[in-house]
Amino acid sequence: MERNQEQRLEHIAVTYNTLAGEWARKFANEHDRKPRDREMLQLFASEIGKRGPVWDLGCGPGCTSAYLNQLGVSASGLDISSQLIEEATRAYPHIPFVLGNMLELPFAEDEVAGLVSFYGIVHFTPEEVQQTFDEVFRVLQENGLFLCTYHVGDESLHIEEFLGHPVDIDFHHFTTIFITDCLKKSGFDQIAVVEREPYPELEHPSRRAYAFARKMGG
Repeated sequence: MERNQEQRLEHIAVTYNTLAGEWARKFANEHDRKPRDREMLQLFASEIGKRGPVWDLGCGPGCTSAYLNQLGVSASGLDISSQLIEEATRAYPHIPFVLGNMLELPFAEDEVAGLVSFYGIVHFTPEEVQQTFDEVFRVLQENGLFLCTYHVGDESLHIEEFLGHPVDIDFHHFTTIFITDCLKKSGFDQIAVVEREPYPELEHPSRRAYAFARKMGG
């Protein structure tokens, strides 16, 4: 069934509401097993310092938000799934987590010092990736920093079962050329990308990438 954007976002929310408990258990402390994740988040934290606010977009059960807080960054989390927000709040009650949509960020222009999104765009169409990056650029302060991760490639995977539940959802891979072009179109002109191979037995066997983008002053 072809869905419009509103229907697809609702479908994503319902899917993750169903998966929330299993998702939280499977991906709790995920960064502990992935040294490159930790390295990139440490770099982000060193660049942000004590500036704020900082938000983790598509925060899921909160492990990225929590790791940033361990690094001294007062990061909060935003996710489209109310059940994942509940899981995150239960696991990390000292961190603010809110329900929200990456395509329409609930922040004013130039309000946010830093944004992180670990695989938050995996269910988005190319047009929605561009819309997300436009929103990120809009809300970032001058010299604000964005860290986005994604699966590298040009294929899409349709999944009908995950974590023991029937699902009906697509995971999209994006080329680094596409991601950097979208960031440039949004207004970013300082962009750096680091790619890596997947960690065996820990991840889906797809190449991964970390894209850093900084909003420079006009």
